[in-house]
Amino acid sequence: MQTIRDLTALRRAVAEVRGHGDRVALVPTMGALHAGHMALVDEARRRADTVVASIFVNPMQFGAGEDLARYPRREAEDAAMLEARGCAILWAPDAATMYPQGFATTIAVAGVSEPLEGAARAGHFDGVATVVCKLLNQVAPDVALFGEKDWQQLAVVRRMAADLDLPVEIAGVAIVRDQHGLALSSRNAYLTADELAAARALPRALEEAATAIARGEPAAVVVALAAERLTRGGFATVDYVALADAATLRPVDALDGRPARLLAAARIGKARLIDNIAIEPK
Repeated sequence: MQTIRDLTALRRAVAEVRGHGDRVALVPTMGALHAGHMALVDEARRRADTVVASIFVNPMQFGAGEDLARYPRREAEDAAMLEARGCAILWAPDAATMYPQGFATTIAVAGVSEPLEGAARAGHFDGVATVVCKLLNQVAPDVALFGEKDWQQLAVVRRMAADLDLPVEIAGVAIVRDQHGLALSSRNAYLTADELAAARALPRALEEAATAIARGEPAAVVVALAAERLTRGGFATVDYVALADAATLRPVDALDGRPARLLAAARIGKARLIDNIAIEPK
């Protein structure tokens, strides 16, 4: 696996594999890799001949008081994981490469970015859209893989790629969970053993709420009860539990035949965890 930090070298390496007729996949990450990221790489290998993974802790998507400084960074271990999984190129730029002096452009995706995470983390999705657009332009992949745990992020990236006519397929990959159902996340490393055990109430609350909504119980009542359960179960705060249209993220009061998603964000210990589940009417 090549580790590349210079943009000219990256483009040269991608051009070389394309010269062999290879289809290229991109897996964008912020490092601190786990089995969820490896599932993205595995899917990328199924969809393409050459896999490029990026590691860049993007300062633009962290707000004031968030965990940019302490976000886990372990490039050597991450690189070993990627190489063992068959990744061909690791794109690992620094902040000066991604945002050189005088950088003045921000991409904002209206609508889909505004509720839920957008309301809780002002400017977050502007940072996500900007860095993902840069990565897509830098690597020029045929397909880019994103985890469905960050469902709203996936929706934002899909909207951006469609609106800007970017010639890339944006593919979602199912959430990878531990044996107790908790979605794998780099931020799970912040949790103590007791907090980790308590955090498993999050997927259970979503599953029970999704079942209740699917059988016709009022969504407003169900999500309120789910939030209350999380608060009683050890979460310090619940930012939201919400039923939304799966594509637009607009809130919905009931299932109407279109794909819907039940999403939640809550804080426990030093971690802010997010999760979501699809709801199919019964």
